[in-house]
Amino acid sequence: MKNRIIQRQRYKNCVFFFCCLLFVFCFLIDKTEANNLNVSNVSLGNVSLGQATAVVQFDISWDNSWRTNTNYDAAWIFVKYSTNAGASWNHATLKASGTDTAGFSAGTGTALNIVVPVDKKGAFLRRSANGAGNISTSSIQFIWDYGTDGVIGTSTVRVKVFAVEMVYIPTAAFYVGSGGSETAAFYAYPTTTNAYLISSENSIDVGTTSGYLYYPSTTYGGDRTGPIPAAFPKGYTAFYMMKYDISQGQYADFLNTLTSTQAAARYPGYSNYRHTISGSYPSYSASRPDRSCNYLSWADLCAYADWAALRPMTELEFEKACRGTSVPTPNEYAWGNTTITQATTISGTENGTETISNSGANCNYGSVTFSGGDAGQGPLRCGIFATSSSTRINSGAGYYGVMDLSGNLWKRAVTVGNATGRAFTGLNGNGGLDSSGNADVSYWPDTTATGAGLRGGSWSSGTSNARTSDRSNAANTSPGRGYSYGGRCVRTSP
Repeated sequence: MKNRIIQRQRYKNCVFFFCCLLFVFCFLIDKTEANNLNVSNVSLGNVSLGQATAVVQFDISWDNSWRTNTNYDAAWIFVKYSTNAGASWNHATLKASGTDTAGFSAGTGTALNIVVPVDKKGAFLRRSANGAGNISTSSIQFIWDYGTDGVIGTSTVRVKVFAVEMVYIPTAAFYVGSGGSETAAFYAYPTTTNAYLISSENSIDVGTTSGYLYYPSTTYGGDRTGPIPAAFPKGYTAFYMMKYDISQGQYADFLNTLTSTQAAARYPGYSNYRHTISGSYPSYSASRPDRSCNYLSWADLCAYADWAALRPMTELEFEKACRGTSVPTPNEYAWGNTTITQATTISGTENGTETISNSGANCNYGSVTFSGGDAGQGPLRCGIFATSSSTRINSGAGYYGVMDLSGNLWKRAVTVGNATGRAFTGLNGNGGLDSSGNADVSYWPDTTATGAGLRGGSWSSGTSNARTSDRSNAANTSPGRGYSYGGRCVRTSP
């Protein structure tokens, strides 16, 4: 795992005209900032009217990337296009799936693999070999199958390229529950001090039979019944998780590619507790784009996930990302021990380079009113505790390098604590929403949030909620926009 200070990300958006004699005119429409990827120099060429394809080309860079024999970071890249001057945007379908498929080009610079899933809704870019350091690669080329998307060769097309930093969580057995005193934590029945080993994606029996998964009865722990079906993503099989919470800049970008009706449904509209998204459609912006986005309802999170062709995580995947393959430490936090230090002091202007300056701080919890920076109470910049030299404990990172899993904002996850949650099959988003601005993927918990819950604690909760195995709100159906509610998305590995 490598940690690093977040840099800003810029998305470049270009306009192209398809005609019988290809004429390409490209200019910068706008730029938005979030997390640390930098996408630039987007262009489109090699339009094949016969095959109804075109090549989307761009440069990419990000800092302190890594790949080891265990895992790696990656960028999830997807393309949106508009054929009506930006009044609405659609998700582009790529031409072929596989790794380094013919016709796609990894460009020049840092050697990368292009991995396109079978649904062809985007691609992962990752280092092609073990190594660490900054990524800088130019002239990457994806083939867009515009014919499949129903675009005709005489259309006027606008294109936006988006990138989200992800972390690969490999296939491996892992434990849920720590054997500690966390509320409603999982254990292997009958001894509450025995963590439960998940060693496959097979169904999991739940109940009061020796060796079954079980958990104490609490208000929001769940119904303590099962089984958890084989189709429910348990975290054993490999998946990718967003390295950070959805940022305010990312969420503003999302709003600006919806229809006006969809955006009105998904715009939180708050200006307190360090939430900075403001404006009107289609020009929403965040004055602190790198800050984790609070006030996300369950419907908001699902809509973002569907739009980005990602999906919600499950609470079992949450524990896998925190603990990895380690033997549990009772009452541990995401960074693997029981020591936690509260962030209290912000150093620097909050422009994406600010840090926390009080010694040893690695978590945002306890309703602190910050000194320095913008002050106030609320979420911090995504990944603020990580530097280029910080350890897992100093940076507050999970086992594989995912940040901010303990504290900052509650992570919305699909629960095993009721039948609706257990019906989740892990389908990835399809890139589009229904006309009302809601996700439209089968077996996802709907806008009522029945089947969803909260894990990991937040800036306004105490230390106990930040523990990896705390399930005090794991089946808490809380559909609305709370000042401490955020989220992140995952995608099943191709």
